Parts: sequence; structure tokens; C-alpha cells
Amino acid sequence: MKKRKLIMTSALSGALVFSIFTPTTFAHDFLDGSDLNKGERTLFTEEEMEALGTPHVEGDKNVKFLDEAAALQLEEIRDGVQNNAADVYSHKGFGYVGTHTAGGGDGGVRVFDLQDPENPEEVAVFAHDDIPGTWHEKVIVKSINTPEFNGDLAVVSVQQLDRTADTAGGFLLYDVTDPYDPKKLGYSEVYDNTNGTHELYLTTQGNRALVLTANPYADLYSDGEEHDFQIVDVSDPTNPEKLWEFDPRTLPEVSDDFDGYNWESPDGKTRPVFAHSVITDNNGKHAYVSMWDLGTMIFNIEDPENPEYLGRTDFASDQQGSAHSAALARGGNILIETREVYVPVREGYEEAYGYTRIFDIKDPSNPELLSEFTTDLTFQVEDGTTFANTVHDPKVRGNTLYLSHYAGGVYAVDISDPANPTQVGQYKPDQADVWGVFVDRNFVLASDMGQGLKVLTKNNRGGNGKGNGNGQGQAPISN
Repeated sequence: MKKRKLIMTSALSGALVFSIFTPTTFAHDFLDGSDLNKGERTLFTEEEMEALGTPHVEGDKNVKFLDEAAALQLEEIRDGVQNNAADVYSHKGFGYVGTHTAGGGDGGVRVFDLQDPENPEEVAVFAHDDIPGTWHEKVIVKSINTPEFNGDLAVVSVQQLDRTADTAGGFLLYDVTDPYDPKKLGYSEVYDNTNGTHELYLTTQGNRALVLTANPYADLYSDGEEHDFQIVDVSDPTNPEKLWEFDPRTLPEVSDDFDGYNWESPDGKTRPVFAHSVITDNNGKHAYVSMWDLGTMIFNIEDPENPEYLGRTDFASDQQGSAHSAALARGGNILIETREVYVPVREGYEEAYGYTRIFDIKDPSNPELLSEFTTDLTFQVEDGTTFANTVHDPKVRGNTLYLSHYAGGVYAVDISDPANPTQVGQYKPDQADVWGVFVDRNFVLASDMGQGLKVLTKNNRGGNGKGNGNGQGQAPISN
């Protein structure tokens, strides 16, 4: 890492409006001793959502007319039990919303028909009754064509509320070619004394389909018999086959007696290490694995049975690592890394919540830090230990970076100059608790843990009356 440049820039005028709501939360690093419960959120009924205030929307450039077209709470699938939203994805005009632990989990994946973005409709649920006592945060949907399957495949992370239960976590595979009628195809289990698969990614290589999984603490709990980052062949979704897993002990900076979690790093600190999430580039050539304080690790996976480790990001000695999620820009030459820091005051580290880092990875063996992007919430340490003020997930469309940010809602950042990112927009619903963001060609989706699905249009078609209300009737704006 060659350069550290801290940036908080904004093209917005006027003071930003903040929510006074601070969500109650569940430690993303379950072993860090903070005892936060991310599953205990404020959940709103449809009636309570109607009473919420107008969302705060600011912006210029290509997000000037970002508008809340619709807001829809998840339906109750068990009488009197309200599940809460986790991540969000879209495919072919349908939205897929994962669920977290509220209501005892078992919320599955919710399917929304978004062909009319201003009038979304929840049309199906799946993965909710396969493995009891689990939650289903992450869902990826892609069209695949293999000798064994041709259609739209959904892969869903499965995590146990009790890792010592008689079941095992992992991931489910569903045929969602007909989104109104999902059909279960298979299940891949991970080491049964872990919670399961936290995040995952689905990619293709020709007529082969692969799922890459992040299984936190598999290495620790199995005493090194299994590892956190794994690659599974799902070309036949009814018969997933594990191909490879990564042992951090193969790195020169990780000792052979590494216990799977506590890493004695070169800066002299004991740092937490586990796989949190993973993505690939568009052609399935490279994988980018968020390994908390080991940074974002880059692998060549063209031969998925024998991947090659290329390099990783690292941190200044005074930075908590917490590499949480990643996204790519500029044809894969730029890496965006978000860090979920929810305990802003730790001895020996800077006082800050998690923020975003941007790297040049044209040489993946030597990622070069270009900039670090903070928001108005990053240094509000008076709020103490909370997920509310940390960045969460990144998504990129063209030169615009979208960041989900819990109490900050969704931030839009111009990264046309990656060394000088500039905030150009923000959408923040009243009492925001935004977990995920996904950018579709025609709209932006946000999942709010307390309020369900938000559909944002990148033009000004009026929406449901809770948007920015500028009434200009602009045509859609491409980003």
C-alpha cells in the first residue's frame, strides 16, 4: 500500500438532515466482545411506515432526481411474526430481498415484481422452511447454462441462529426461472459447528457455474480442518461439489500456529481474521474476498480447483481493519472496499466508524491506496458502539458509487476521479436503517432492516409523494 489519502468531500449544499434513530445491533464479528445484537431492530408496520416523515434526498449530477418511488414492508408469512430485511438483489425485473434474524429468523427470500417500480408486489417467498432456526441474508440470482441446468438460479446463504443445533448451515439453490414459483434444487452444507455461510457469490466460467462462499469461523471451530473461503461447483445445482478452500497459513505473514481467528499481524497487534464476503469480476476470472483484518484478498480463479493468490489490501497500524465488502469499477482496475467498524474507540486505533477505501489494482499483487472516503457520520463517536454510523455495502454503476449506510441511508459518490471521490447524493428515509443497496438499469433498490424494500427511481416521475417532489418530469438519467 503506497498512499493514504483521507477524503470527505461533498458537492451538496446546505446542512444534511440526520435521523435521531440509533438501531440496536448484533456484532458482525461475533467474537469481538462488543455484544451488539444486529437482529434486534425497530420494525415498522405498514401503518407506522405511512406515518414516517418525508425521506431526505439531496443530490446533483446524475442522481439529481433520485426519488422514492415505493416503500413496501415485508409481508408476514407467519401470523404475528414480522421478519426484517437484509440484503437486496434484482434480476430481470424482479427484486430479491433476504431476511435477518428478527422474529426468530426463518424469513426466507422475498420476491418482488418490479416491472412497475412504483407499484412493487411481493409475489413469492422461498428458503424459509428448509432448515428451521436459520436466517437468509444474502441472495444472488443469475442466468446460467450448464449441461445440467439452463435457467435462472438463485443461491441463498443459510446461517443457524444456534451453531450447535442438529442442523448445518450453508447455502440453498433454487430455480427461479419462474419467479412466481421458485423450486428447490439442492443444498450445500458447511462445517456443522459454525453458523453457516454468511455471504456468497454466484459466477460462471463458460458452461460451468461456481458459488464462492464466506463461512466465518469455519477454520477456528474446526481446528483448521475446514476453512472460511471455499469454492463450490454448482453446475449441477442438485449436486454441489466443493472444489477448493483457502488456508491463510499459506501466507508468509500468517504463522503455522494461527488458530483460525487471532492473527499476530506484522504491526505487532493481534487482529481478527475471518471471511466475511466475496465477489468476482464479470468473467469469473478473479475473486475478491473480504477477510476482515487481512484485508481484501485477490485470487485468480481461472482454474477453480487450483486458484492462485495474487495480493491483498492492508491497513495502517492505527486502523481497525474490518474489510467487510467489495465492489469493482473501471473494468476491474479499481477496487472499492468498505469497512464495517461499529466500535469506534479501541485502544491503539483511530476514533472513527467504518469508512470506504478505494484502490488501484491494475497490479493485483500490489494494490495502491488512492483515497479514503468518509461521510458525515464517520466521526460521530459520541454515539458510541453502534452500527448506525458505519458504512456497509458498496455497489457501482459507471462512475457512481452507491453506499448503504444504516442510519445514513444510501450515499451516492462520484468516483470519476478515484483519487478524489465526491459525494453527489443521499437518500435517507425517516428513521433509516438501510442494510443493502443494488443498482439496476432502471432503478436503485435499498433494503431497510426496519422498513423493508425501498424502490428509488433515477428520474422524477413523482413516485409515492414521499420523494424530493421537484415535479420536473425529467426523462430517465443514465449513470
